[in-house]
Amino acid sequence: MAERENPAGPGAGYLALLRGQARSQASYRTSFAIDLVSNVGATVFDVVTVLVLFQVTRILGGFDVREAMVMVGLSACSFATADLAVGNIERVQQYVRTGLMDAVLVRPLGALPQLLLMDLPLRKLSRAAFGLAVLVVALAAADIDWTPGRVVLVVVAPLAGTVFFASIFVASATLAFWWIDSGQVGNAFTYGGRDFTSYPITVYGGWFRAIFAYGLGFAFVAYHPALALLGRADPLGLPGWVGWAAPGVAGLAAVGAAAAWRGGIRHYRSTGS
Repeated sequence: MAERENPAGPGAGYLALLRGQARSQASYRTSFAIDLVSNVGATVFDVVTVLVLFQVTRILGGFDVREAMVMVGLSACSFATADLAVGNIERVQQYVRTGLMDAVLVRPLGALPQLLLMDLPLRKLSRAAFGLAVLVVALAAADIDWTPGRVVLVVVAPLAGTVFFASIFVASATLAFWWIDSGQVGNAFTYGGRDFTSYPITVYGGWFRAIFAYGLGFAFVAYHPALALLGRADPLGLPGWVGWAAPGVAGLAAVGAAAAWRGGIRHYRSTGS
């Protein structure tokens, strides 16, 4: 569908959508405050689950609790930030089914930014803040020998992890253009990926580790950057520079997700709702 020119520019349209969302969600202050608190719960349980495991063992997959918590922090911070920024794209199946996607496509704005801003879940700000707090505490407790390179990596790794998880959100949501009820399949890669990256990949084995860790790239969200930060050799034998590959892997994931999204938009057929 041809896009009409917007005299005020696309930026003004996106800003108007964001302001509208912020006003509507802040109108019910009590509800918004409860949502902010309750959204921390999922990340809290992720952290508690790992700590509970260390009540029955001192070493998990070759790592002690302080080292494992660095991986938990990287995973939690990356996933929570990506979920805040693009997590609502998983509702695209509802937009396709109800016909809202038709209205999105005739507006003179990009389809993906519109969908992200139409229902931006500001209530998830608290989850992203908690994920960052977990990472900061884990890094402080891990007794890391800080170097200029590691200072750069501790900033770059969560950003790369956020881009990676955002790409997984978009790519899995794109399935809805071919298979509307694909939500559970998409969740296996988004929320399943979050759970996978919360533990050292050495606890997994065989084809499962090969596919998720290296075939799909989840090992570069937390495991390999954590090894580089901790100065630990990889028990699986990969060289140390792999810990710096996270931005490249995230870039490839973003390119793949963008291609999948464009393919999905071209394939989209209105339901006529």
